[in-house]
Amino acid sequence: MNEPLDVSNWICPAPLRDYPTIVMGHGAGGKLSSELINHLFLPAFGTLHSPLADAAVTEVGNSRIAISTDSFVVRPLFFPGGNIGELAVNGTINDIAMMGARPIALTASFILEEGMPLDQLGIIAESMGRAARQAGVHLIAGDTKVVDRGHGDGVYITTTGFGLIPTGINIGPDQARPGDAIIVSGPIGLHGVAILSVREGIEFGAPVVSDTAALHELVSVMLASGARIHAMRDPTRGGVAAALNEIAHAAGIGVEIVERDIPVPPAVQAACELLGMDPLHIANEGKLIVFVERADAELLLTTMRHHPLGREASLIGYATADHPGVVVARTGIGGTRVVDTLIGEQLPRIC
Repeated sequence: MNEPLDVSNWICPAPLRDYPTIVMGHGAGGKLSSELINHLFLPAFGTLHSPLADAAVTEVGNSRIAISTDSFVVRPLFFPGGNIGELAVNGTINDIAMMGARPIALTASFILEEGMPLDQLGIIAESMGRAARQAGVHLIAGDTKVVDRGHGDGVYITTTGFGLIPTGINIGPDQARPGDAIIVSGPIGLHGVAILSVREGIEFGAPVVSDTAALHELVSVMLASGARIHAMRDPTRGGVAAALNEIAHAAGIGVEIVERDIPVPPAVQAACELLGMDPLHIANEGKLIVFVERADAELLLTTMRHHPLGREASLIGYATADHPGVVVARTGIGGTRVVDTLIGEQLPRIC
């Protein structure tokens, strides 16, 4: 990396928003989502017992358990590489895995729209069971409700996951430190562009398939390597940009990444250039970002590249003590730019 950046005179061009009603952006994982949580839900719920992260951590007896709940409202229900069912299983497993936990059980709740074809629901249910079995996780409870025709998109699924955190593992967004190396597990943007291509009927030169996958086995080998891992995040809604900003804010650090080192598939790059989007804001459902002690970066990269889901892992930057809470990218032409979190949504519902 080059010399530290001086951001003392930088300003944010986007003022805070004030909406009297919910808008789609409140569910997009950007600044509107954050404001809704911090200014409405958290004051109503009371004291926060742990930092905001993919999953909460609580103690039960002598064990630490990671718990996460997530709702999936993706449209269309079926897309290249998967459907809403396996997405609901993999997504919650990944949220638990990002805390270093081994997932053990899931519950599932279904909101069904009157008129939903049973054969499609059967395919979705079978894919959920298959994804859970492949991950070694049990679906142990559930609930079903039906809403009137025209009041849903066929099916919405909420999954809650539970996982055990091994002794000695302390991973969280607030644990990242200045100097940490930042690694992404593979090419970014595939899920969001896959959804976009089906939903809008647009082709980008080559078929794009969602990367939805359960990452807990990859995380397991990463932890077993002995590398000193401080924070992990799966960059789903809001993409890599949102994930890095969340960690930067939680840990009070700055982040500097190098754009040319970030793996972006040609089809994703083509889609972004055609539609004026930034690949750093595109959602992923089978990738992770990890902050690791700088001296252990090569060890962790080698370990990840021996796993099928980490074969194309790349070092993309470092954490810094400068400009805390700000993510900047070194561009391909030698400049720098701030990589901020989006206010609302850049893409239609993608998870």
